[in-house]
Amino acid sequence: MADFELLKNAMGDLDEDTVKEILEQVMADGGAEASAALDACQKGMDIVGSLFESGEYFVGDLIYAGELMTDAVAILKDALVAGGSGESKAKMILCTVKDDLHDIGKNIVRSILEAAGFEVLDLGINVDPADVVKAAKENDIKIVALSGVLTLAIDSMKLTIDAFKEAGMDDVKIIIGGSPVSEIVCKNIGADAWAHSPQTTVSICKEWANI
Repeated sequence: MADFELLKNAMGDLDEDTVKEILEQVMADGGAEASAALDACQKGMDIVGSLFESGEYFVGDLIYAGELMTDAVAILKDALVAGGSGESKAKMILCTVKDDLHDIGKNIVRSILEAAGFEVLDLGINVDPADVVKAAKENDIKIVALSGVLTLAIDSMKLTIDAFKEAGMDDVKIIIGGSPVSEIVCKNIGADAWAHSPQTTVSICKEWANI
């Protein structure tokens, strides 16, 4: 069994060699612990965030951490989506909402969604509600994933959800994700679901898309 405490701390320390060594061992053992490994990596990213807030880490460290997390997902990806249909190409939209410029979490989720069989239309960061609605109309999309890291992203998520309602597109399912979201936030702003982990996001979207 992999040492997930060591993995968490290695991610927090930005120790690339140790992180990749443990993840590759997880995959060599069959990948059954891939989900737990990803969870440990995410907890390590929380450490990175705390060190950044305290001034011990800088922007360059955040960028490096994001790249390391992306590499981690790439290593674990096949095991994380095992059993999914790689042939199905259900379409969905993914974006970081208006006034939020963070894309690390979004990019990780996109990678796993694509591996799970989705055709992901990634609208990028700081996306205006009207642009999300327009893209959904033009591409006949029924699943939308909204990402945000800042607390103010909650307001932008609500504005986006309201924009879909105002457009009469109540059949579009919307999931919200990122550090500020919760079950209470989900209910308050009218989203259909919420998630903190990529695995949960993929599971919910696959259920909605019947894949």
